[in-house]
Amino acid sequence: MKFHNITKDDMLNGDGLRVVLWVSGCSHYCEDCQNKITWDPNVGIDFDEKAKQEIFDELEKDYIKGITFSGGDPLYSSNVQDVLALAKQIRQDFPNKDIWLYTGYTLAQLLQDDSELGILRREVLKTIDVLVDGEFEKDKADQNAHWVGSTNQNIIRNPL
Repeated sequence: MKFHNITKDDMLNGDGLRVVLWVSGCSHYCEDCQNKITWDPNVGIDFDEKAKQEIFDELEKDYIKGITFSGGDPLYSSNVQDVLALAKQIRQDFPNKDIWLYTGYTLAQLLQDDSELGILRREVLKTIDVLVDGEFEKDKADQNAHWVGSTNQNIIRNPL
């Protein structure tokens, strides 16, 4: 998995102060996406032990409420296994921190996909606390909406 950035003390991508992992790779290609640079799965920094430690160092801080996976799309085919492993380890090592995940897929799409990849994506959903689903839709953009870019997107607590 590749990533573009690890944001610290973020207040825009979930509830409370968070650490955000911006992964590479997305196949939704939403018009007016603010993160087009993250679409290509081959661009970015290799996610390694150093990057993981950077995230864990942030999660150690009492005032950090949790982690948000964003991008790109954390559920993009080349990200799913690494995101799943990382989310499981965070759940184990930091049980009091919450996990948010942004994806262009809707929950309905994720629940209907019975492929091997779809099953892995649902395993990720079992490890997270909040799913923000749906593609960004330019005609439904709302700068006043909390934690979403467009009104078609949903904030789903405990998706599975």
